[in-house]
Amino acid sequence: MNAFQQYFFDLAQEYPRWNFIFFYDPVQTQRVIDGLIMTVQLSVICVILSVIIGILGAWLQGAPSKIVRMIVQGYIQFFRNTPPLVQLLFFYFALGQFTPTYSPDGWLEVPIISNVGWAIISLSFFAGAFNVEIFRAGVEAVPESTQEAAEALCMNRSQVFRYVVFPLAFRVSLPALNNNLVNLVKTTTQALAIAVPELLYQMISIYNDYSTAQYACMLVLFIAYIVLVGILVMGMNHWERRIKVPGYGH
Repeated sequence: MNAFQQYFFDLAQEYPRWNFIFFYDPVQTQRVIDGLIMTVQLSVICVILSVIIGILGAWLQGAPSKIVRMIVQGYIQFFRNTPPLVQLLFFYFALGQFTPTYSPDGWLEVPIISNVGWAIISLSFFAGAFNVEIFRAGVEAVPESTQEAAEALCMNRSQVFRYVVFPLAFRVSLPALNNNLVNLVKTTTQALAIAVPELLYQMISIYNDYSTAQYACMLVLFIAYIVLVGILVMGMNHWERRIKVPGYGH
């Protein structure tokens, strides 16, 4: 045991209610690391997918087809008007029973979409619904004259959106997008409900096994999310400053 581990071991002996067991027990340390890695992976994948969904949805909202616009609007209303935890349970338990399975050993039937997969799908669609509206607001902030000028250069609808409208709309949308992505990272904790082994799941498992570690687990969990969200916010704020167009959107 090194000095760092010895300190927390002695602390647990002196103050049993503050048992930071994951700082001196290698097995519990690995559980925390695995949980943190899963949380980061879940957050990164959901952030990327939700932004893609938001961009695609904002583009489809301007489609000539009324049916397409109604489908997008229905998607938005469904995911905005129901709690994310209910959505997660619906995807996993209701839709999950229709998921095809495979048998790796000839006996056990394993669904092709795991609980982690359903968490990614559910959370991405949830945040994506808000991102659609965020990007739509950004698109509407682009002056009509700018779009008309692009069309006068013989650009089609896709080219106007890709090269003219969206780059400007994205800059306007960044502050609201920042808030939504922060909420998404915090919402990943709800994956606990379908046994995704993210950080909250692992911390609860640890203090279920070692009741004296409850306070320590919650303290470290709290700090971990402050750091994760802080990194995201600083990154988004830096990005916003880098791509800011002077005098535009303010």
